[in-house]
Parts: sequence; structure tokens; C-alpha cells
Amino acid sequence: MMKISLKLGIWFFVCIVLIEFISMLYLHDHVIHSRVSQELQSLQARGNSHRDVLEISYDTGTLHHIGLMESHTDTEVVITNTKGKIILSSSKINKGIRNILHQPIGHLSRNGKIIQPDWQNEQYISTVTAFNIGNENQGYVYMFKNTDDVQKLISQLNQHFIFASVLILFFMLFTVFFLSRALTKPLLSMKEATKKISKGDFSVTLPEPSKDELGELSRSIQTLADDLNYLKKERNEFLASISHELRTPLTYVKGYADLAKRKGLDEAERIHYLEIIHEEAERINNLLEELFDLAKLDQNTFTIIKEKVHLSSFLQSIYEKILPAYQNKGIQLSLKSDETIFVEIDPTRFDQVLINILDNALKYSSEPATTHINAFLKNNIVHLSICDEGIGIPKKDLPYIFDRLYRVEKSRSRVTGGFGIGLAIVKELVEAQGGQITVESEVGKGTCFTILLKENSNENCITG
Repeated sequence: MMKISLKLGIWFFVCIVLIEFISMLYLHDHVIHSRVSQELQSLQARGNSHRDVLEISYDTGTLHHIGLMESHTDTEVVITNTKGKIILSSSKINKGIRNILHQPIGHLSRNGKIIQPDWQNEQYISTVTAFNIGNENQGYVYMFKNTDDVQKLISQLNQHFIFASVLILFFMLFTVFFLSRALTKPLLSMKEATKKISKGDFSVTLPEPSKDELGELSRSIQTLADDLNYLKKERNEFLASISHELRTPLTYVKGYADLAKRKGLDEAERIHYLEIIHEEAERINNLLEELFDLAKLDQNTFTIIKEKVHLSSFLQSIYEKILPAYQNKGIQLSLKSDETIFVEIDPTRFDQVLINILDNALKYSSEPATTHINAFLKNNIVHLSICDEGIGIPKKDLPYIFDRLYRVEKSRSRVTGGFGIGLAIVKELVEAQGGQITVESEVGKGTCFTILLKENSNENCITG
């Protein structure tokens, strides 16, 4: 299987080679075309210069001087009259020159024209310029340059281009190698991390990510690993806690059942043991019901049927339901609610939320104390608070009290008894109805739960 670094390297290499090839090809053609054009323009300018001299002084001395000058350069000149008869030639007339001289000239402008631009297939490139004495055309000045010289120049240019291409190719390979490694190194780290995650090892640590797409991917994988590691620990703790919560009442059930089976046991003692067995069976049943509720919430099968509810009347019914339990323990319970508030909630589920919080407030308060239920409207948001004057929650435990099976009291006392599931269900139920729940607490002073809900200002009750 080809490595991604090799794939990226090949891909970059091919792309850059194509770009370089096309760029070099275009640049090569453009440079050569420009260089040949410069040679032709130079020839034409030289012919025009000779024309100007001839028009100023057309005599044997001038012709001899022009021929002598061109014999010491890499160009050649041929001067003819209007009938094509050669008046002057700086070199011997060969077949290549003769073929050009026999070409029809046609119309000429003052600057003359190029009559042979083909430097690849012909022996010469050439220009022609007419010269006049007075207003009468006296002849033509032909300028020639051997294409061997042009091709030699082009060959030198080609060598420079080849050298530059090889140099660029070398640096490109060097760059692609390190670039592909730089790009694939974090990918390889992430690949190894995902392999460990797939095998159930979530203790992965990726290098500090860069601030780009690869960095975002690295952070996502690291977050996934951390979350999975947290969930793994939570699952293990959850299973251990459930095992402990079930083992304790089952131990009581088994132990007192063995006692109740003894012969000659007093009937009052037998009934006492059976009551304990019944109590522990109820504890198991309550735990299983809460676990089923959590499972339903996790699977989104927990039905929420909202209704428009007059909050004050709803809170009054809960107040009356739980007040006897508070009175039995000598704890005061007060209710204060804005009479104008309507909210859209599931009454059954919200009843479960409030009873759970009020039950906790009663459980962790002692006489004399007061629990306050207060509901008011602020900025179109309903604030429903339940504040007790109980033992409070330590600051270090506050962030975790809505976690499943988390209990502030680590001793798991049967007397104070919850399972650490009730508040987790409360949070899920509140959020399922579009609300938020927060908690504030101070040890020795009490705890305050606040639920935020959207107000429904329409006073006509509509069943959801």
C-alpha cells in the first residue's frame, strides 16, 4: 500500500513539473521569438542606415566603404539596381543569397521589410530597403545574416534553459520532499492515534496542532479521545456504582430472608425482618426505575407532552402534596409565585423534577429551617428557584452534582439514601422541556436550584 507521503509527493511533483514544463515552453518560445525579432530589426536598421548614406552620397567610394564595413561583421550586404543587377556584394554570392535576390519584392515602405524570417529552414534571414536619388528609385539594399549564427545563439539559450530547468527540478524535488513530510507528519500522528482509539486505548496525546484544517482535525481527534476516555471511566464507575447499589440491598434481602426462615422465630421478629426485606426490595425497584428513566432519556424515547400551565396553580398543588412530609420533620416550606405566569411544560415530568429537588432539600435540612419556592418573571424568562437552609454542597462537588451516580456523601449511607441518579434525571427533564437548571450552594448555609423557562404569555390553555 502506497504511503500518503509518497502519494502527496508524487502529486505535488507531477503538478509542479507540468506547470514548469508549460511555463518553460512558453518562456522558451517567447525568448527565441523575441531574439530572432531583434536580429531581424537590427538587420533592417542596418539596411536603413546604408540607405541613408547612399541617398546622401551615391558614388563608388561610398559603395566601397559600405562593402568594407560589412565584410568585417557577421552580416552581409548586397546592393542592386531596380532591375536586379548586383552593384555591390560584401561577400561571394551563393545559392542561398541568390534565391532571396530572385524573390519578388512587392510594395516597400520607407523602412523596408523583412523578406526572409525563417531562421530554422533557410540559410539566411534577410531584409530589403529601397534607396532613392532625388525622387527616383535607384535600387535596393539587401541585408543578410547567416542562420548558423542565429541557431548558435538559440543553442546557447537552450543550454541556459536546460540548466535552469534542471536546477529548478532539483529544488522542486527538495521542496516537495520536505513539504510532503511536513504535511503528512501530523496525519501519521493522527493515524496512529485513531488506531489506538479503535483498539480501545483512549490515552492518546497529539502534538500541539497548527492553526489550519489539519490543526482542527487534530483537535477534533484529541477531543474525541478525551471524551471517549472520560466515557470509559464514567462507564466503569457507573457499572461499579450500580453493582454496589444493587449488592447492598440484595445482601440485606438475603441476610434477613435467612433470618426469617429460622424455626422458633418470634412472629414479631419475623414481621420486622420481612419489613426490612420489603424496604430493600423497594430500594432495588426505585433504582431500576431511575435507570430505566435514564435509558429512555438516552434513547430519546422519553415522551414529553407539553401543556400550557398556570405556574402558580401548578406550584400550589405540589406545595400541598409535599407539605405534610415537611411538617413531620419540622421544616418550614414557603411558596411565592407571580400569579400572571404561564409556561408550556409537561406537568407530569415537571412534577417529577420539583418533587426530586424538594425531597433533597427536606433530606438534607434539619429543624429549624425553611425551604423557599419562588417564581417570578424577568426579561420574559421565568425564574423558578427552590432554596433550602440545609447542610449545603462543598464547592469542589458543585460541578458534578448533575453527573450520573455522583453523590456528595461518599459513604452511601442507607439512611440518607439516594442513588446519585435523581439530579441527572432532573437536568435531562428540564433541558428536554427547553429549560436550564443551575445550582448555587454554600456549606452550612444551604443550596439553591434555579430553573429558567420561557414564558408563554397566551393565557388560553392549549394541550400540547
